[in-house]
Amino acid sequence: MARADLLLALVKSGAGGDELAFRRAAEALIAEEEGKKHGVLASQLADALTRRSRSGSNVAPLARNEAASALFYELEPARRTTDLVLPSPVRAAISELVEEHHRRDLLCSHGVEPRHRVLLSGPPGGGKTSLAEAVASELAVPLLTVRYEGLIGSFLGETASRLDTLFAAVRIRPCLLFFDEFDTIAKERGDIHETGEIKRVVSSLLLQADRLPSHVVVVAATNHAELLDRAVWRRMQIRLELPHPTRAAKIEFLSAWASRNNVDLGLSPRSIADRLGIVSFAELEDFVLDIQRRSILSGPEPHPTEVTQLVLKHWSTRANPDG
Repeated sequence: MARADLLLALVKSGAGGDELAFRRAAEALIAEEEGKKHGVLASQLADALTRRSRSGSNVAPLARNEAASALFYELEPARRTTDLVLPSPVRAAISELVEEHHRRDLLCSHGVEPRHRVLLSGPPGGGKTSLAEAVASELAVPLLTVRYEGLIGSFLGETASRLDTLFAAVRIRPCLLFFDEFDTIAKERGDIHETGEIKRVVSSLLLQADRLPSHVVVVAATNHAELLDRAVWRRMQIRLELPHPTRAAKIEFLSAWASRNNVDLGLSPRSIADRLGIVSFAELEDFVLDIQRRSILSGPEPHPTEVTQLVLKHWSTRANPDG
């Protein structure tokens, strides 16, 4: 059964002629039915809302999923936060976010919405994409990754129009909308080297983000936080830094991965971490997968120490091609 607060908001806004409040309540109701896997009912409600919009409301109708299919990739998330090595402040912040969404009904009964806009910054390979997937997994919602090749157009106003289509398509379902390389479309509008078009795109992005219901969690990731528009920073309710892994983090990652995948690394995680030097989490994952492949291809009784030494040698060459 639908939440009482949504039904009450729907009736009040409808009776009072508040179209925007009516639409938001209806979208939240549709999203709740989607979350309960009541696909037929959710589709019927969405169609009814679209017909209402077309019959005289000044609010734009909902975009069909087919029209927005070129704007994002949809993935059923598999990673969990327990699979990741995270700085303590980051793990605490994500735990709070997940709790807020799992206890949404309690917050909403007090007139408070859970936070739903997150900015992840840090160097490449630091785990931003993996964390976005893990958050989607903890929230039990699909991960929708924005496709910039479908979003960014070459004609005046085209990108902003596609942004409108993207947000209209996702707002009626519980999901995590992931913007990787967020600085692509959220650059500082005061930059004299940027065109008027990117300024219009940023303005449209901010407007749409403000209007998103809280059941759509937006996670934006960037390697260049200094390029982001200052208004974008203000919109983000949670801002987290994911730095390169420390020595302790590398050791924790190697130990956890070996245990989880039942792979004998042959050498201690401390020794491997020291010999690898400065690497990202993405590179660490590539490294252990190289060991796993070599172990499988070495036959039924591989020599773990020899396999790891060989992979370390290859990685040393890769890291220092002239050495």
